[in-house]
Amino acid sequence: MSDVSAGAARPTRLSVALTTGLLLLFLVYSLAPTWFLVVASTKDQTDLYSTFGLWFSSNHLLENLKEVWTYHDGLYVRWMANSVVYSTLGAAGSTIISIAAGYGLAKYEFRGRGAVFGIIVGASLLPSTLLAFPLYLVFAEIHLTNTIWAVLIPYFINPFGVYLGKVYAESSVPVELIEAARIDGAGEFRIFRSVSVRLMTTGSITIFMLDFIGIWNNFFIPLFMLNGERTFPVTLGLFSWAKQAQNSHDMNTLVLTGSLVSIVPLAVFMFTLQKYWRGGILLGSLK
Repeated sequence: MSDVSAGAARPTRLSVALTTGLLLLFLVYSLAPTWFLVVASTKDQTDLYSTFGLWFSSNHLLENLKEVWTYHDGLYVRWMANSVVYSTLGAAGSTIISIAAGYGLAKYEFRGRGAVFGIIVGASLLPSTLLAFPLYLVFAEIHLTNTIWAVLIPYFINPFGVYLGKVYAESSVPVELIEAARIDGAGEFRIFRSVSVRLMTTGSITIFMLDFIGIWNNFFIPLFMLNGERTFPVTLGLFSWAKQAQNSHDMNTLVLTGSLVSIVPLAVFMFTLQKYWRGGILLGSLK
């Protein structure tokens, strides 16, 4: 009986072929924009409009890179540095708050815990674009617009990160271990700092990674909060170049090459932390 069931559960060649074909199609769809950036970054203005867009012609990559780095006294370098600062500090603050709040929701019984968690889940479903203008009004009222705090403070609060923190706390921190630490005389903060945080390392790195990528790619909050080009992150800076390119096609190679360079730190970041985020995402999905 077990042999028959095992044989019936085997996928057919047609299902395997369809699944493989769909995966390949999704892979091509996902990589096509990056491939276009790679190809376009090797072309000058003439080749960009006179040759096939998805294949190489003459190689001007080094010239384009030099122009990106030196244009307007190295403004692009400043944008990249701003993105690193915003993403690192914002993701670090968000991770700390998310892990602490998630741990509290997972391990402490208090009145209204279910309602609080429901509000957090509901808040995580709100698009960030809907909150950009109300946040601007709040920060304008307290005179913090066009400062680093106007960008960082909204990044610190991440309802989805709190949800993940709760999931990881429930999965990786045994209640018995917390009780044993209490019996030994450890206080709640010490238990969290010395025991729970260490057990939640994989989850913390996963939350940090997701926050870092989300902040790096965020556009609307900097658009509303910042008005000096030297405070722009790279996403908003490239947008300003793209607006100039509408009037001057000479800016198009700058925009395309700058866009390619802007994804390199994210690729390096992902590959560096891949052993952590793979395990973290798997743990979250199993939970």
